Amino acid sequence: MAKKSKTSPERMELARRLVKEFDLKTAADAQDLLKENFGPMLQSMLDGELDDHLGYDRYERTEESKANSRNGHSEKTVTTSYGDVAIDIPREGNGEFEPQAVKKYQKDVSDIEGKVISMYAKGMTTRDISDHLNDIYGIEASAEMISKITDRVLPEARAWQTRPLDSRYIVMFMDAIHYHVQQDGMVVKKAVYIAIGIRTNGPKDVLGMYIGGNESAKYWLGALNDLKSRGMQDVLIACVDGLNGFADAINAVFPQTDVQRCIIHQIRSSTKYVTTKDMKPFVRDLKTVYKATNQEEAWENLLEFEATWGKRYPACIKSWKDSWNELTSFFAYPVELRKLIYTTNAIEGFNRQLRKVTKNRTVFPTDDALFKILYLAMKDITAKWVGKPFNWALIMSQLMLMYPERLPYEELV
Repeated sequence: MAKKSKTSPERMELARRLVKEFDLKTAADAQDLLKENFGPMLQSMLDGELDDHLGYDRYERTEESKANSRNGHSEKTVTTSYGDVAIDIPREGNGEFEPQAVKKYQKDVSDIEGKVISMYAKGMTTRDISDHLNDIYGIEASAEMISKITDRVLPEARAWQTRPLDSRYIVMFMDAIHYHVQQDGMVVKKAVYIAIGIRTNGPKDVLGMYIGGNESAKYWLGALNDLKSRGMQDVLIACVDGLNGFADAINAVFPQTDVQRCIIHQIRSSTKYVTTKDMKPFVRDLKTVYKATNQEEAWENLLEFEATWGKRYPACIKSWKDSWNELTSFFAYPVELRKLIYTTNAIEGFNRQLRKVTKNRTVFPTDDALFKILYLAMKDITAKWVGKPFNWALIMSQLMLMYPERLPYEELV
């Protein structure tokens, strides 16, 4: 629940007087009052600014008034959150007055651009935003205009994509999400390659989002090289799905990095062809493998699992043996860290939130249109990322003892 801000007694008294004087009964009455009085309040602010600039009130006669006097008004219509409002910009004889409430060439005081970008980031289409602005604020804004407004975030998004990174990360999660994009008159399926890192001090950070062809180790190699070019020198462990060649691509760029294949993906793959009758005992026995205390115990449990289920489901056993090192990397790390790294849930949760924002768009007209909304959605999502993983200080103290050269104490404290 949002924390209620404390209102000063003076403001409460003003609010009571307004309610009584204007006989406000509903929220709509209060909204109408604000609409009717926004223009006069803005006008009063501008007139007050000129008084302050001149150093005397409107009807005051002083030495200052002889040196520089008022010189009428210029009409101006500005866009506000309550629609278009006509105001008079006061002038003075010397032509030195620069109003701040409404600046010289300003025609919009509504922060409509901010509202448009916020709505776009939450998944509303340009047409929906246009209708919403018209219904709520009485502002005419075409879908093309809204598209141009949201295009203004592209330089910011590209700067974010090329920003310098930390030299070390403890964990890096990598996964791809797929979208349909128009290209050369056709609709093609593209993968967005996403990397999320956990910094040495604990917070998560989206390291990059790269639009490419269908997911492959080749495209991941390009993304990894980009991360390295931006300053990343080392990452202890990379958590990935079972894409062929993924581990080779990671180790080609970061040779010291341990690769952990997602156990949850492996379990789903292992149980794909298990009969309903066998499912419960099969999963129960399989759990003894990845829930073991260490890698040696896990191997012994896998052999027992093979003795029980190997004849019936030989492909399952083979898949575990073929990828054994990548499936059991997490055993080398502190128990407190294992729950975080044996699955790619951290990045899958992020991808689910991206899909919620993009679900109203079946096809994107360009790569830029796709990147634009993913960037805005990412900013919205990560604004809620606060704190560190549980027991992070304990985890780091153990990791610094395990890897004194890669995590030097004097650089991290």
